Amino acid sequence: MLNFDVDRFLSIQGGAVGLADSLDACVRECMQRRPVDSVYFVGSGGAGILMYPAAHLLARSSSIRSFAPFAAEVVLQPDVHLGPNSLVIAPSRSGTTAETVTVMNHARSLGAATIALVAHGDTPVTEASEFSFVNFAADDTSSESFYLQSLLVTLSVMQMRGDITNRDEIVGQLALLPQALVNAKEAFEERAAVLAQFITDSDYHIISGSGNVWPEAYYYSMCILEEMQWIRTRPVHASDFFHGTLELVEADTSLLLLKGEDHTRPLVDRVETFARTLTDRVQVIDSADVELAGISAEVRALVAPAVFATLLERVNAHLEVIRDHPLTTRRYYRQIAY
Repeated sequence: MLNFDVDRFLSIQGGAVGLADSLDACVRECMQRRPVDSVYFVGSGGAGILMYPAAHLLARSSSIRSFAPFAAEVVLQPDVHLGPNSLVIAPSRSGTTAETVTVMNHARSLGAATIALVAHGDTPVTEASEFSFVNFAADDTSSESFYLQSLLVTLSVMQMRGDITNRDEIVGQLALLPQALVNAKEAFEERAAVLAQFITDSDYHIISGSGNVWPEAYYYSMCILEEMQWIRTRPVHASDFFHGTLELVEADTSLLLLKGEDHTRPLVDRVETFARTLTDRVQVIDSADVELAGISAEVRALVAPAVFATLLERVNAHLEVIRDHPLTTRRYYRQIAY
């Protein structure tokens, strides 16, 4: 595979799954010493977006209140639900994200339990948090790692509240995922090169998804194509596509659709059916096409965001070569004061 280190990837994603018991013990401690009635996943930029599937799972499958607000807004706008009975989880790959440091200090000042998920220890975010978990990851491996860690937190919360009883079974299957993702990358490599050329051939793309896959569509648009490749995109949730964005579809309009395996899949089917009547520039990536040995239908639906992250990483590897634009090149982000 182009510019890919298999052992490094397995170590990082295996490290994420390997935090399962430690995260579970931490969540149990937090929930046993206070009547937790709300869970906040707070982050900035891409790291915050990667928390959305976990918040989405809690919101639809548990009676506990679940929120995924912008970190910068939490400290500026009073929130009656955030307080001593809250559990706050914050991701930050660098551990230095200013907004995340601020929100964790704010949450602790209100008496909330705080857990940081970082790739580097002894950083401002870990110092601001009551508990912290470190699993090294670079930009090309952090998405799957954060998706998995936030899912593990959510499963522990749900098990503690009696929403599920099969947390251990699911974690057992997640242990198989790192190698399954490597296999998925290998099988997708040829198509990844085709998709990279497809993206290169247009200067504007509509990217859509639904359910727990929508955050990855949003993330890929903003954090990869816009930030790392300077390509204009329009991320739109499939349910909103027919409330404005459909008017932008013309014969040469590029659409990239992500199809997951949860109950919202028909929303993306509808977008695809409509778009194909107007443009032949429609590409669909379907997680159902990916072989994940040993993973049940229930767990496949849960890990679809990580599957898309792993497939799109292969697209990124080809994209930066085709466009001669390294993913690490920035004009403004952390280059100038803003």
